[in-house]
Amino acid sequence: MNNAMISSLNQSKLSFTSFSNPLPRKHSSFNALKFSPLPIIQNSQKGLNFDTSSQKPLHISSIGSFSFSRKTQQEKPVTVCNAYEADRSRPLDINVELPDEQAAQKIKIGMYFATWWALNVVFNIYNKKVLNAFPYPWLTSTLSLACGSLMMLISWATRIADAPKTDFEFWKTLFPVAVAHTIGHVAATVSMSKVAVSFTHIIKSGEPAFSVLVSKFLLGDTFPLPVYLSLLPIIGGCALSAVTELNFNMTGFMGAMISNLAFVFRNIFSKKGMSGKSVSGMNYYACLSMLSLLILTPFAIAVEGPQMWAAGWQNALAQIGPNFVWWVAAQSIFYHLYNQVSYMSLDQISPLTFSIGNTMKRISVIVSSIIIFHTPVQPVNALGAAIAILGTFLYSQAKQ
Repeated sequence: MNNAMISSLNQSKLSFTSFSNPLPRKHSSFNALKFSPLPIIQNSQKGLNFDTSSQKPLHISSIGSFSFSRKTQQEKPVTVCNAYEADRSRPLDINVELPDEQAAQKIKIGMYFATWWALNVVFNIYNKKVLNAFPYPWLTSTLSLACGSLMMLISWATRIADAPKTDFEFWKTLFPVAVAHTIGHVAATVSMSKVAVSFTHIIKSGEPAFSVLVSKFLLGDTFPLPVYLSLLPIIGGCALSAVTELNFNMTGFMGAMISNLAFVFRNIFSKKGMSGKSVSGMNYYACLSMLSLLILTPFAIAVEGPQMWAAGWQNALAQIGPNFVWWVAAQSIFYHLYNQVSYMSLDQISPLTFSIGNTMKRISVIVSSIIIFHTPVQPVNALGAAIAILGTFLYSQAKQ
């Protein structure tokens, strides 16, 4: 039996090597066969013989079925053994950004930031102009949400943008986010109607302090020591700016503080409720605006009412003229656009990059509003603003 098997192997003229060791073992039961340590591997698909006489190790990737009889060998081709040299690269399915792609991505992110900051600055300027002539922040906030909702409905109807696929569960998880967003939006608008734009944004730069405190005491989250230390310049800078503010108003100050707290809860609800949802940033904010509009409208009517709005509107038109209508339209349009771009940027950048961009946005708003509205600023007040903004930047770095 053994002699027949050896005879069959000799006639097939096949040489085999051990897969675990490319060199033949000294003590082998088949020494009479004189195994060759470097086999000749036949590729049946291309009909080529590759002489692997090089000393490079071979790796066997796939092997067909072995046969030891002449009959089977005649019916089927010899064993197919696909191999490749160890130092020869094989194509890998890895997404690697080329230098050109990396540069394009950086340019894209830069355009997002530049658009975001520019739209935010324009909104704050027109928003303050409207509130100076028409001091009704509840209606102003409502018009901002209504304009954005109308813009997105038209975009979906004309197929400029794809409408999101939502269900009841989506709106259910979005509701607490919309409540917090509504409170934060109205509170910030009330603040800007009472104090300078720069002061509102200085106080709003203290939002990270509220985020850490809420996460710590309500959610039980813990943070490294550098995060807690970064809150000191934030709180100290905001306090210094508030004390030295020439046109300090308690309603304006509390509005900015409430806005900070509301937006912290908005972010918390967004993270918990929207995990796994396949809705783009643009459509997500559109749905958020529509739901916030439904929540805000009855409260705006109850707090201010149509009679106050009509009288205030006539007074603003008498003072400003037809340009007042353009101011209202501009602040409503730019409010939606800058928020939409900020949510769209979240799809492209990390939360840390977004946080740094938000800090730089506040600097651009504060500086531009001081220049445009000729806001008087004392050196100590400016120092407090710089300290608070520096603390916000350190906070974003500490959370990295």
